[in-house]
Amino acid sequence: MYLYFKNKDDILVHFFSHKAKQIFDTFRKEVDRADTPVDKLRNLIRSHLEAFQRDRNMAIVYQAETRQKHRIVEEQIKTMSKMYYELIAEIIELGQRDGSMRKELYVALVKRLILGTVDEVINTWIHSNGTYDLASMTNPLMDLFIRGIGNPGPSKSRCA
Repeated sequence: MYLYFKNKDDILVHFFSHKAKQIFDTFRKEVDRADTPVDKLRNLIRSHLEAFQRDRNMAIVYQAETRQKHRIVEEQIKTMSKMYYELIAEIIELGQRDGSMRKELYVALVKRLILGTVDEVINTWIHSNGTYDLASMTNPLMDLFIRGIGNPGPSKSRCA
C-alpha cells in the first residue's frame, strides 16, 4: 500500500478527496432532480444522511477528523465545507427569489445553521451506534428548517 501512498496521513488525504467528490456528485444530482427550493433542500439533507448511513465507518472518520484541533485533512475539509455551503446558499437564494424563504435571512448564518444541525444529527447517530434510521431524520429536520426559514406570511410580532 505504501507503494502508492507516502504514509497514513497521505492515505487519509486521498480518502477524503475521493469520498468528497463522490458524495458531492450525489448531492448535486439530488438537488438538481428537484423543482422547488424546498424540495432541493430536502433532497440535499436526505442524500447527506443516506451517504453517512450507508458508510458508517466513513461517517466516524469524518466526524472524528473534523473535530480535531490539528487536522491532517484541513484543506479537504475546507473544500468540502465550501462546496456544501455554496450548494445551500444556491438553494436559499432560489427560495428567496421565489418567495418560499424569507428575503431578509442572513444566508451565511443559514448555511452554518443547516450544516451544523445535520452534522450534529449525524454525530448523535454515530454515538447511538447507529441504532435508528438516520435518513428518517430528513423530514423532522426539514420541518425545523422550513418553519425557521420559510415565509409564513405577514407576522404581527417580530423578534427584532
